[in-house]
Amino acid sequence: VQLQASGGGLVQPGGSLRLSCEASGRTFSALSMGWFRQAPGKERAFVAAIRRADRNTFYSNSVKGRFSLSRDNARNTVYLQMNSLKPEDTAVYYCAASRANYNSASYFYPNNYDYWGPGTLVTVSS
Repeated sequence: VQLQASGGGLVQPGGSLRLSCEASGRTFSALSMGWFRQAPGKERAFVAAIRRADRNTFYSNSVKGRFSLSRDNARNTVYLQMNSLKPEDTAVYYCAASRANYNSASYFYPNNYDYWGPGTLVTVSS
C-alpha cells in the first residue's frame, strides 16, 4: 500500500485546513485509516482514526471537537478537516493504514498500523 498525504501548509491561528490521504495498492475499503502528528522534539502522537468496518471515528482529546475525519472509498481517500487551528497543532502530519479492525484504543498506537505515508507539514502561526 502506498499512501500520499497532501494539504499541509501555513495557516493563521483560528484558521482551517483539510488534509487528504490517498491510498493505492490495496482495496481501500479493507483498510482502517489514521492520522498521527509529530512536532519538533516530540514523539509521534495519535490524532484521529476511522475504522474500516463501520466507519466509526476516534479522536485524541486535544483535537476532539475541532477536527473531523471522513473517508471516500470511491476515491480511495481519507480527509482530515482541521478547524480552529492552534499554534500547538503545528507538526508534520502522517497518514497511516491498518489491515486490522481494532477496538478504539488500539488505533492510538503507531505500532498497530501497517503502512505509513511520508507526511505533510502543518504550520499554525500568525
